Amino acid sequence: MLRVVSTNRGVLFVVVVLGVGGGLYVFYYFGRDLPDYHQLATYEPPVMTRVHAGDGRLMAEYAIEKRVFVPIKAIPRRVVLAFLSAEDKTFYQHPGVDLPGVIGALLTNIKNIGSSRRPVGASTITQQVAKNFLLTNEVSWERKIKEAILAFRIERAFSKDRILELYLNEIYLGFGSYGVAAAALNYFNKSMDNLTVDEAAFLAALPKAPNNYNPVSRPEAAKARRDWVIGRMLVNGAIAEDEAAQARALPIMVRRRDKTEFVGAEYFAEEVRRELIARYGETQLYKGGLSVRTTLDPRLQEIAERVLRSGLEAYDRRHGWRGPVARLDDGVDWQSALAAMTPPPGMGHWFMAVVIGVDKNGADIGFVDGGRGRIPLAELKWARPWMKKQRLGPRVRKPSDVLAVGDVIAVDALDSMASAGVGKAAAVAPGTINLDTAGEAAPETLPVQSFALRQIPEVEGALVAIDPHTGRVLAMTGGWEYGRSQFNRSTQAKRQPGSAFKPVVYLAALDAGYTPATLILDAPFVIDQGPGLPKWRPANYTKKFYGPSTMRLGIEKSRNLMTVRLAQTIGMERVVEFAGRLGVVDDMPDQLSMALGAGETTLLRLTTAYAMLVNGGKRIKPTLIDRIQDREGRTVFRHDNRPCETCWAEVWTNQRVPGLPDTREAVADPASAYQMVSMLRGVVERGTGRRIRAIGKPLAGKTGTTNESFDAWFIGFSPDLAVGVFTGFDEPRTLGRREQGASVAVPIFRDFMADALKDQAAIPFRIPPGIRLVRVNAGTGQPARPGDKHVIREAFKPGTVPTGRGTVLEGLASGAGPQATGTGGLY
Repeated sequence: MLRVVSTNRGVLFVVVVLGVGGGLYVFYYFGRDLPDYHQLATYEPPVMTRVHAGDGRLMAEYAIEKRVFVPIKAIPRRVVLAFLSAEDKTFYQHPGVDLPGVIGALLTNIKNIGSSRRPVGASTITQQVAKNFLLTNEVSWERKIKEAILAFRIERAFSKDRILELYLNEIYLGFGSYGVAAAALNYFNKSMDNLTVDEAAFLAALPKAPNNYNPVSRPEAAKARRDWVIGRMLVNGAIAEDEAAQARALPIMVRRRDKTEFVGAEYFAEEVRRELIARYGETQLYKGGLSVRTTLDPRLQEIAERVLRSGLEAYDRRHGWRGPVARLDDGVDWQSALAAMTPPPGMGHWFMAVVIGVDKNGADIGFVDGGRGRIPLAELKWARPWMKKQRLGPRVRKPSDVLAVGDVIAVDALDSMASAGVGKAAAVAPGTINLDTAGEAAPETLPVQSFALRQIPEVEGALVAIDPHTGRVLAMTGGWEYGRSQFNRSTQAKRQPGSAFKPVVYLAALDAGYTPATLILDAPFVIDQGPGLPKWRPANYTKKFYGPSTMRLGIEKSRNLMTVRLAQTIGMERVVEFAGRLGVVDDMPDQLSMALGAGETTLLRLTTAYAMLVNGGKRIKPTLIDRIQDREGRTVFRHDNRPCETCWAEVWTNQRVPGLPDTREAVADPASAYQMVSMLRGVVERGTGRRIRAIGKPLAGKTGTTNESFDAWFIGFSPDLAVGVFTGFDEPRTLGRREQGASVAVPIFRDFMADALKDQAAIPFRIPPGIRLVRVNAGTGQPARPGDKHVIREAFKPGTVPTGRGTVLEGLASGAGPQATGTGGLY
């Protein structure tokens, strides 16, 4: 008997030794090449980057996984208990692996051998963290062993709260939700603090298989799983019996997340995205959880987009009708055909329609929802046939001159309020009937509305608005519509500025000691470019010559010949220097044609240069971003880096307002800059920009038009706002024989400024010390005499007021070396 007992003890000892040894070997064998779990100590889950407008409203979000990270201390206890009850009730007791649970799962799986039931698991939350962060989703014993080993190691290295925090912020819960906070928003449109027992239980039911418990496609399975979690919460003491009964009785009411309101500024947002990638890389942008405060002013942005579209459309209508979007064959079901069409990019708020009838007074049209409308003849008068070089065909006398049955066209409701019916349905959901109000009349009985014919312009343009004192870009739109073209013509289009470059030449001359009253000869100018090359003969837009004229008149009337003579007199090297100082063109060739705007630049760079004129000649750097913070709220970038030690006072004790130093570098003499501002104000008062004068506030600027009217510009400013407008075709071609900066770009600038400044007082341009304003004869530049009719106030530096008729700058109509044909800088 003793021998048997001794033998059993020996066998047991051997089994234990073999078991322990086998276990150690398993841990050694599978634990050799496991990932380093210490990386979890510094792990930060991917979090979306949010970009905000200047007023704090959301403008864009960038993320691969839309996750909201919440620290464990901020997660409500009800939510924590729901997940622990569903996934790991002994989480705070086990060492990483729940051994009783593993044994129970093993016995259950043995019992179910041969059945169709899926094997059950006993993974703890720690094991799930190990799998989700460090391993793959491979289903195998080897992965389970590695998972268990890592779980033991993780438990020794990290607190339970840290492990749970990682888990609750990482898991995928369906509906595009990564983490519990995102799931609460996406399923119930709530923050976690506001979740009820049944809602918390439902979220806790999802980790195993979100798609299997989708409350929309599988409501019964979702409710059964949720009720099971409620039962586990009751058993574990997380809730009382009455709470459990009440929670089980409730249906799963999914409330989709409120649509996020975004500030519409797609060109601006894309420019910010590019800058963030350049600074931090794509990984940080899409996973780093940056908070970006931009410089965008939503009010000015809305104005910019509206007036640019209006200006481009006005130009396009002046140059005729290019035909319908498409044509339907005779006899086809027009409603079905229209439903099958995709609206062309650039439609905006316009509607697609089919012409279903034409008579002498107008055209009848049909929409995708079966509704009807009518275009009166008066709304077709503009649609003369387009011809090459932007010319127009014969006048429209009857609707059939423009439209035919079967034409697919773009239209807009004449009464925008009336468009809430059939037209809105066509615009919002092409191919569907979408009446706004239940019980509304059927489409065929709707009253006929009047519509206007529309056409998506081929011409493009851009507008940018800058704070001239800081360089903050307040508004930017880079084209007709971002959906049609993502090419940003504010920053990416390099085009010749034409006469909009001339202020650089005149500023260089003012800085060299000339005055706005200096006389320059306006006469023929010819340069021999060398053997085999034609002579260069710049000309004025009018093809006329005006003799000696003041420098002011040269800029106001945009005289090319005067500009070339002035550039030759002061030297192109000086012009090149100022073009570089103002950031208009880098390394510009010192050729005379460059004085007329032959060097390519961007709208943003040129507008920034003008901003440096009105701010007194101080260098600014245009920026779209005010501040960037990392996921922890630390500021990692600030555009305004001026020191201010007294700005951090926690309480107000009647101390003096902190003073900030002006650290901006001077790029021009303030007096010269003001003289240039004064001359550019004359452009608006008496020159090529006089259409802007109707606004009735101090404004200044310069038009620009290139050879054959390929590009049209206007760059201008008020004392505290600089705005640039560019218009032209992406593939350069003429805008039309009579089109120029004054006819295309000026109206856009005027409309923008009228709206942007409508609620502001008229602020005069700031005059720097040393400037003397003298009444002079506008024609001669000499001090005014009694009886002079055209008298203006001219700005002079000390000692430069003319005392008698000065010399006339004639320049030299000769020269060696190529001067480049470039642009003529027309008007």
